[in-house]
Amino acid sequence: MAEPPTEPRAFLIADDHPMVRDALRTALAQAFPGAAIALAGSLAEVEAELDVQPETDVLLLDLDMPGMDGLTGLALLRSERPTVPIIVVSAARDAAIPRRAYDLGAAAYVDKSASLEEIAATVRAVLDGEILAPPEAAAPDSFAQRAAQLTPQQWRVLALMVHGDQNKQIAYKLGVGEPTVKAHVTVILRKLGVRSRTQAVIEARGLALPQA
Repeated sequence: MAEPPTEPRAFLIADDHPMVRDALRTALAQAFPGAAIALAGSLAEVEAELDVQPETDVLLLDLDMPGMDGLTGLALLRSERPTVPIIVVSAARDAAIPRRAYDLGAAAYVDKSASLEEIAATVRAVLDGEILAPPEAAAPDSFAQRAAQLTPQQWRVLALMVHGDQNKQIAYKLGVGEPTVKAHVTVILRKLGVRSRTQAVIEARGLALPQA
């Protein structure tokens, strides 16, 4: 008996470099004929595309594009869209980045220097439900693991704290009361295992990508 036809795959490629987006789109189009492939060049565009297609099969995500703040954007997307597998495709040279990305919920990490065949193979593995964890680091990045417990709203508060906003400014930007922000900050400090707002900000800045 013939197998029923499968639904076309839906992919989202997020990178602010058009040449990279085009290369990844070519790889996916060749590996998955008929796939729907959406493109985004910023975190805001990723969120908008996922609103349009919440059943996206795989998101290929660059960490270094507008709105991402490095791994902070990954963590926010992971908490907002827990069912969408995310493959980080990055040129970051810091050896700790793949482990941090995995701790924050990425299904796989691919270096931009990888061949298009390697990238397609990674996508196939993730579609099959695999989680491609990087080799264990000598010292686990416990802060990233603790940070993965934050809710989307707590990530927004933390990101604004990192940008230097005080509670009143955060409340205005998020459209909530200042007591609500204070409550979020208290929970954030507890979840991160830090004693002060300053310590939380310093640790969170470590999630940003090092400058080239």
